[in-house]
Amino acid sequence: MSIAEDPAPPPGAGTAPGAIMDPEEAARQRRRKLDRIGRWVVPVVVGILAIWGWDRIVVVNEIPHYILPRPGLVAKTLWIDWPTLVGSLFITLKVAFSALLAAVIGGVGLAVLFTQSRWLEMAFYPYAVILQVTPVISIAPLILIYMDTVPAIILCAWIVAFFPILSNTTLGLNSTDHNLRDLFTIYGATRWQRLRLLQLPSALPYFLGGLRIAGGLSLIGAVVAEFAAGTGGLGAGLAFRILEAGYRLNIPRMFAALFLIAGAGVAIYTLTSFISHMLLRKWHESAIKRDV
Repeated sequence: MSIAEDPAPPPGAGTAPGAIMDPEEAARQRRRKLDRIGRWVVPVVVGILAIWGWDRIVVVNEIPHYILPRPGLVAKTLWIDWPTLVGSLFITLKVAFSALLAAVIGGVGLAVLFTQSRWLEMAFYPYAVILQVTPVISIAPLILIYMDTVPAIILCAWIVAFFPILSNTTLGLNSTDHNLRDLFTIYGATRWQRLRLLQLPSALPYFLGGLRIAGGLSLIGAVVAEFAAGTGGLGAGLAFRILEAGYRLNIPRMFAALFLIAGAGVAIYTLTSFISHMLLRKWHESAIKRDV
């Protein structure tokens, strides 16, 4: 075979280290690098500008600290009151994660039952909707009458977090490709085999989407229930610290507790997003990174 008849080498094969990179590939690498940097730098810059603007508003308008404290005073209060606030934060997070775990177990279990029996879904799904659309702050005082404080708070947080898990998982289980269902039927798969090998893997992205929503809602439910309970002492969560600071006009502590709640919510969302990415990154389109 002559040299002219040899097949062309694959792109990039045999390229010397100092060779010029393809312009399109170089542009893609620059975009990926800018995306990685911008994903962290842009929110930080916006946050710094917001804090600076907050501080300037307080200084220019001479707003008293018991109405709107400066960011520096909030940071100082957070440092001084850290032992008290972090203890309350752990209590609130314990309630939120307990409610989230119960919501996952109950929501997934009930969703599986719904897919196995249409009559069960018709009988109980409307009541799950009613439970979701009823404001938890309106039923929390009633729950607190019949239950001890901690179980009542967990139940309130569970009520808020339960429905996203149930609805998303039910949707995922019912959205399995009917062609694959027929294929499993042709090969004589049992109902359990079809559920375990086909429906549950297909519903995983839907479940993880509901988990991200339920994670934040469980924290919201815990804080709302703590507000309704108004408990103090060793079992006091961050909501009680906010109430206590409001009674004493300790506004910097209120802001410090609020920032801890917001930070906890971001951490929960980040954790659930990381779990979702690790479970889906090798096979689902929502998590696979592709070059634009």
